[in-house]
Amino acid sequence: MNASVDMVALFRAELALCKVGSGQVLAVLSEGATRADYAQAFLVAAQELGATAFHLNVPSKPTFRSDQLSGNVGKTALEGNRPAIDALKRVDIVIDLMGLLFSQEQNELTAAGVRVLLVVEPVNVLMQMFPTADLRRRVEFAGNLLSRSKELRVTSEAGTDIRYGLSQYPVLTEYGYTDTPGRWDHWPSGFLLTQGNDQDVNGTVVLMPGDICTAFHRYIQTPVQLTVKKGIGTVISGDGMDAPLMRSYIESFQDNRAYAVAHIGWGLNEKANWHHTAASREPDVVGMHGLAFYGNVLFSMGPNTEVGGKNDTQCHIDLPMRNCTLTLDGKTIVDKGRIVPEEMRVPGR
Repeated sequence: MNASVDMVALFRAELALCKVGSGQVLAVLSEGATRADYAQAFLVAAQELGATAFHLNVPSKPTFRSDQLSGNVGKTALEGNRPAIDALKRVDIVIDLMGLLFSQEQNELTAAGVRVLLVVEPVNVLMQMFPTADLRRRVEFAGNLLSRSKELRVTSEAGTDIRYGLSQYPVLTEYGYTDTPGRWDHWPSGFLLTQGNDQDVNGTVVLMPGDICTAFHRYIQTPVQLTVKKGIGTVISGDGMDAPLMRSYIESFQDNRAYAVAHIGWGLNEKANWHHTAASREPDVVGMHGLAFYGNVLFSMGPNTEVGGKNDTQCHIDLPMRNCTLTLDGKTIVDKGRIVPEEMRVPGR
């Protein structure tokens, strides 16, 4: 499929934010025929900016197994392909069109100083949530604050009350572009996260109607209560359909590590819409509107390799929650879905 002039212009603007230009080497990574138009547009855009660019396309691999309900998170078509991995380690920036998130291959690239940009969402989402320098400023301010904190607590009127001990894992900021060696980001984005200390996450999470389960691309319909002890979701209960649906999904992976609590953070992108999952006829791949919408508290279960952890379970569930209060060392950051610190706020929000 050919790339349009408008797509090339959009991708060129994104690459300019990533400081792609003369003297830079850019590689587009894809598999099979997926996002062939994106690959072509990025190559043209990079060349227009004066960079050297090439396309590394690997054969597709099956993404579903008969004993699982989901794809192989962290297991990609690049796995074991040493010539391809070694070639990518020699470039300045990789445009990831296949989804290396949670993979050892991505960690190897960033450790080598390569910056990696994940781009898998529909073009309309890329346009709607196009990043800005101000979004970066607010996310980085929040990241610096989170990195100095020792305790994060989330509460809600629905009954959520969970505490995370902090300091063991780094903070990951996502604002939609990368111009720093060794840094990964996702276009689009607009949130930050970290992981609680091992065995130091305890409490209760109550999911309410309107909260989002990105693994299912749907809103929670009936209340779900998760009891967390020492970083593990020990009980998932509720009278409606959502609790047994979530339990069935997790159990399908046949991996007890899928019950582990993963990252925690909050959304800061005022361009992201909570209603997008309901209003869009073209489903998001990752669901970035839901993950990044302004004032959400992002609770997650599953792998933690993106922050340097050892849990590489293939079951990943992101659960952006509304109307929650999040505090850092007792200081209120999000108050019932409203961003409190002036340095993170968008005027009028």
